[in-house]
Amino acid sequence: MSLLATIVKPLVYFSLPFFALKTLADANPVARYYVRIGLYLSTLGVCSIWGVICSIGMGLAGRRFDVFYVVARSFYHLASRVVGIRLVVEGEEYLETRPSVLVGNHQSMLDILYLGRIFPHRASIMAKKELQWSPLLGQFMTLAGAVFVDRGNNARAVRSLTAAGEIMKERHSSLWLFPEGTRSMRPYPDMLPFKKGAFHTAIQAQVPIVPVVCENYWRLYRQGVFESGTLKVKVLPPVPTTGLIAADAGALAIRVHDMMVEALREISAPPPPGMEPKSAEPAVTTSPIPTVASPTPAPAEPTPKEPEQLRADSRASTNTSENSVSSSPVLSHSKMEGSEYGTETEEDDGMVLVGRPSQGR
Repeated sequence: MSLLATIVKPLVYFSLPFFALKTLADANPVARYYVRIGLYLSTLGVCSIWGVICSIGMGLAGRRFDVFYVVARSFYHLASRVVGIRLVVEGEEYLETRPSVLVGNHQSMLDILYLGRIFPHRASIMAKKELQWSPLLGQFMTLAGAVFVDRGNNARAVRSLTAAGEIMKERHSSLWLFPEGTRSMRPYPDMLPFKKGAFHTAIQAQVPIVPVVCENYWRLYRQGVFESGTLKVKVLPPVPTTGLIAADAGALAIRVHDMMVEALREISAPPPPGMEPKSAEPAVTTSPIPTVASPTPAPAEPTPKEPEQLRADSRASTNTSENSVSSSPVLSHSKMEGSEYGTETEEDDGMVLVGRPSQGR
């Protein structure tokens, strides 16, 4: 009897805080948000430690490039149960395309969950250099073969992208990037214009692009909201780059962007009432020009752009930082772009950016 009490009592005392947190989370949406955020980040920390152990062990066993796969699946199986979110994947067979450049939409730090579900064998990620010095996470990523890019140094970023293409071919592996360059969480399904780094890398290595789309999850996760549910992920067929040159990177980025936005809208739930994207404002007012007694004709009023043309102009803005590109995948000096998430550069492409979800509009 005393032996049973010795075992059971610590388990009871240890489990009481978890039952209390679960009861609180079930009763109050705000409490649920903070409890699940804490559990999610704690799981990420635990898997970072697990990642360091796997990196050392699998490195010694000659399986270094499967570390991300093992840790990703471990994180998904643990975190999905903790936060109550399950992912259903369509087109998973395309993830076995190797070597390739994998590109996905980037909404928030919750994207790590869908990465955990779909991350393939023999693949690594590209991340901002600052993460290399993060405790545990940085050591795990370094040992697992991640490619780090110095966002503040254009020349080094270009060299990293070029080297990444050669490394992919040598290892017969794939590379994951977020081509939007920063988070783009919003109530309705849409994506930011793509930056070109991923596409230069794919063209330089002559490997296909494999687009991956996770549905808009505003209904489940945003500032102050963290609910359970099921999310859809769609992997699109590989887009070949054979025969393309660096000058084709812009057109390729637009083509893949449009494919992914179409898929995103197809698999996402409709936005909440009143949260639909606003229609584009005319470039100028359309009020009639009054008649004046002057021999000089009044200047013609500019024709308002259609919403589709405005979206095309937005996508074309990714070309403004590059005046000319030679046949080698070398980027010119980048123009700094501002956004609600901070200032980003052309070489922010693929950075793993994590942080709090944006406020609702």
